[in-house]
Amino acid sequence: MFNPATPWHGVHVATALPFHDDLSVDYDTFAEHIRFLAAGGCDGVAPNGSLGEYQTLTPQERARVVETAVQAAPAGFGVMPGVAAYGALEACRWAEQAAEAGATSLLLLPPNSFRAERAAVLGHYREVAKVGLPVVAYNNPIDTKVDLTPDLLAELYHEGTIVGVKEFTGDVRRAYQIGELAAGLDILVGADDVLLELGLAGATGWIAGYPNLIPESTVELYRLATSGAPADLARALPVYRDLHPLLRWDSQIEFVQSIKLSMDIAGRRGGPCRPPRLPLAADLVTRITADTEAVLAKGYK
Repeated sequence: MFNPATPWHGVHVATALPFHDDLSVDYDTFAEHIRFLAAGGCDGVAPNGSLGEYQTLTPQERARVVETAVQAAPAGFGVMPGVAAYGALEACRWAEQAAEAGATSLLLLPPNSFRAERAAVLGHYREVAKVGLPVVAYNNPIDTKVDLTPDLLAELYHEGTIVGVKEFTGDVRRAYQIGELAAGLDILVGADDVLLELGLAGATGWIAGYPNLIPESTVELYRLATSGAPADLARALPVYRDLHPLLRWDSQIEFVQSIKLSMDIAGRRGGPCRPPRLPLAADLVTRITADTEAVLAKGYK
């Protein structure tokens, strides 16, 4: 359940962004998608992340995406925009725009134009935190080449700069080290295919990809995986096994195209991607289609 004291908790869907055939943003369909996710039990959305193709948007488009999400969100539904930028000046501008639009928290990568040293990373987060919204750090060293190590996260947490971390390394052992160094720092599952493992380790949130098409089933899986009750974990495991072939596409290079294809198959509007992302190769279309149809055939929704 959404808690205004901790608006970054729960399942926040990293929303895919629908485009018209001419690749202009389809804001009406995006707004409808926000309402669909809320009705499916999700706690919020995280627009303007990698899945939302924020790097390809104009400044005007990027701002309107946040405004559309906030306007479409029902009461008690969180909006955690990604505010990634090359440096803190630009990230702060996006954080301020998100705050003015009515967002409830922020998702922030480290500076992503170069392999920043520790002091630059710390300074980046400190500047954006001054805007005033709760900041969830996003650790994705695979793409950014900057690793938010447990000791760095602990420094930011203990000084009050961040409230949580979206952990995308895939190394589930990190959850325990983060807990040792920064007890109270919330860990948010950052990759769909480690949901159960990080749920067991104490995650308090999930910034998720595949709820874009099956929100009810994935939200239920999250609740079971994070309740701490042995009976719930026993119920979660067979569901996780059913969904895992699909969830692991969230961690592949083609994750945006994959999730959009799965959405199309499920009757949602996924649609095309903007360059530089290209259409999927035929063999990938076949595999993703089979994995998606297998999940839908089992009644997941």
